[in-house]
Amino acid sequence: MKKYIFFFLLLSCFFSKAQNIELSVYSEISIVTSGPGENLYEKFGHTAIRVKDPVLNLDILYNYGIFDFNDPNFYANFVRGFMKYKLAKYPFHLSLKAANYDERWVKQQVLNLNQKERTKFFRFLENNAKPENASYFYDPFFDNCATRPRDIITDVLGDKFIFKDKFITSQKSLRDLMNEKIHQNTWGSFGINLALGSRLDNTAKPQEYLYLPEYVFRALEVSNVKEKDVIVTAVKKTDTLLDFDHKLPNGDTINPLLIFTLLLLVVLLINYRDYRNNSRTKLLDFIILFSTGIVGSLIIFLWFFTNHSTAPKNFNFLWAFAPNLVLAFFFLKKNISSWLRNYILLLLILIVIILPIHIFGIQKFTYPNIPLIIMIFVRYLFLYKYLKK
Repeated sequence: MKKYIFFFLLLSCFFSKAQNIELSVYSEISIVTSGPGENLYEKFGHTAIRVKDPVLNLDILYNYGIFDFNDPNFYANFVRGFMKYKLAKYPFHLSLKAANYDERWVKQQVLNLNQKERTKFFRFLENNAKPENASYFYDPFFDNCATRPRDIITDVLGDKFIFKDKFITSQKSLRDLMNEKIHQNTWGSFGINLALGSRLDNTAKPQEYLYLPEYVFRALEVSNVKEKDVIVTAVKKTDTLLDFDHKLPNGDTINPLLIFTLLLLVVLLINYRDYRNNSRTKLLDFIILFSTGIVGSLIIFLWFFTNHSTAPKNFNFLWAFAPNLVLAFFFLKKNISSWLRNYILLLLILIVIILPIHIFGIQKFTYPNIPLIIMIFVRYLFLYKYLKK
C-alpha cells in the first residue's frame, strides 16, 4: 500500500512541474476522435487530445467532456443552462479500453507541429487541467469537447494555422447537423428540437460545424500549417486505433410519430362522435389545452429565464401556447363564455403561421410534430365551429 501511495505522490509531483517540461523530439500531439455510442449524449461522438512522449514515458488523454452526475445541483444547473463540464487527464489506455468495451471506433490525427509547438500545446493543457482552471460552462453548440481542441490549436499556432472549409459539401444549419446525429423519430430528438429555438436554423458558418467531432476530424484533414515559408498539411498522419462499424442513429420502437398518430386517430374519432351527438368532450379539451400550456410555459421559461444560448425565439410556442395552462379550466364548464370562441380562433391562426415559418426555414419542425400539430388543430377547429353555434 505504501508503494502505491509513494507512486501517486511521485506522479503528482511530476505533473506539478509539467509547466517546465520540454517534450522530446519524439513526442506527438494527437486529436483523438471517437465514433458515436449508444447513449443520447454519446450520439455525437467525442473529441479529446492525446500527448505522447516515449522519452518521458508520457501517454495521456486530455478530455474536456467530463461531467459529474453526483453534483447535488447537476440537474438544476442543466435546466438553467449553467452546466459545468471540466477537463480531466488520465492514461490514454484507459480511454481506449472504454471505447473498445463500447465498440466505438477511434482514430487519431497526429498534428504536424514542431517540438516547440508541441511543448507549448502540452503546457497549455497542463495549465488548463489545474483544479482552478479545469471547469467551464458547457454549451452543446458553441463550447464543448470538440470546440475546445479546435480553439487550442488556433491559440497555439495563431496565424500559422490555415483553416480550410473544403470539408463542407452543402450548406446546413446547426439543427440539420444535430438531426443527422440523433434520429428525428426518437423522444430525445423530439425533446431537444422542442426546447431549442430558431437560432439553430441559421446557416452554420464553417467554424460552427466544428461543434461536432466528425467535422473537427474532416476539417483537420484538409487544413494546413505554415512552417517558416512552407505550407504543410495540418495532420502528419492518421491512425485507426479501433476499427468498429459506425453506429447509425435509430428510431425508438415506441416513437413520437407512432404515439402522436394514434392520438390523432383518437381525437378524430372523438370529434366525429361529438359532431354526431352535437356535444363536446370537456375532458379532451381540458387535456389538450392544459398539456400544451405546460409545454408552452416550459418554452417561455427556457427562453427568458435560463442561460441556454439556443433556447430564445422558439416558435414552438405557436402550438404550445402558455396561456392555455390557465384557460384550460374554463373548458371544463358546460356553458362556455362567447369570448372564448375568439381565443380559439387566435389559437387556430397561430398554428397556421407554423407552415410558412417551416417552409421559409425560419424554424424547422421535425416530422414527428406533424400528427401532433394536426391533432391540436382539428380539435380547435371543432371547438370553434361548436362555439359558433
